[in-house]
Amino acid sequence: MHDTVWFEIQGMPSVTVASEEFEEAANIQAQALGLKTARCVYVKHPIQDASDKEMQEKAESVIDAVVSALTEKEAST
Repeated sequence: MHDTVWFEIQGMPSVTVASEEFEEAANIQAQALGLKTARCVYVKHPIQDASDKEMQEKAESVIDAVVSALTEKEAST
């Protein structure tokens, strides 16, 4: 989330990609960092023990959401 906020402050669209297990924590952190509208996309949990194939499937399942998040209206700081 820190990187997303930093890039947004620099004027570069950014999106956080995280496990859906951490959605609430990401929202809280975004608010604490002053970017409550940070763009986030969540993949199915778990990630840590996922195989390469499973990670590829997770990435493919959210790629359209990532592109949409990056091309939608700018996040507000």
